[in-house]
Amino acid sequence: MIGYVSRRSMPLDSRRLRTALVGLCLLGCASGPRAGQTEDYGFLEDSEIVWVRGPWEDIRPSGNVDEVIDQLCPTVMALPRARLGEYGQEYCGVIYSFEDGLYYASMPSPLTRAALVGPSRRKSCFSPAVVKDSRGQLESLADFHSHPWPSSPLSEPDRRGRNQRYRVRIQFDTACRIQKLVPYVSEARPGEVYERQSGSWKLIGYIQPEDKDSGFITPVQP
Repeated sequence: MIGYVSRRSMPLDSRRLRTALVGLCLLGCASGPRAGQTEDYGFLEDSEIVWVRGPWEDIRPSGNVDEVIDQLCPTVMALPRARLGEYGQEYCGVIYSFEDGLYYASMPSPLTRAALVGPSRRKSCFSPAVVKDSRGQLESLADFHSHPWPSSPLSEPDRRGRNQRYRVRIQFDTACRIQKLVPYVSEARPGEVYERQSGSWKLIGYIQPEDKDSGFITPVQP
């Protein structure tokens, strides 16, 4: 049985605390770590590990992974708040394959940590760790994510070695400027940063082995 305490009988300090907690909840509780899950994405139980469903029916599978990548930006940018900048939303997903030789994209997930409601210059989404596709054993190649601004390249957190889950990372902004990071996290060779230009990948920088923790890019000299 739950007892009821009237507001009038509640001590003043308790009332102030209650008011403050309600205010905080109005600001942040709506976007808490369990909020927003759907049949297409969610959290594994008692964790911040995100799963996503595959395949994403809006993305045509292909034996050429670049053909899948080229479809992602315009399709993601049609999603709610994907273009709204400070009021916008990042989306994260996975590119994967089966033994059939085709590459597929997962559904994109907006799930992230709790944050105050309102404008922010920092957006994020959790890179999914699990793809649920009932067709069999799959191999994940890359994660992809969007930025809700134009002229927004891979950020420093995007490039840091400890944040790499897959062999490749794809990122794009509202202008569909697409960049690719091949981090080579566990290798002594430099990471490589590319930009998609006229249907090809142009090498624009290296992340030297000593810079992988920070994600610092050494630009390629023209």
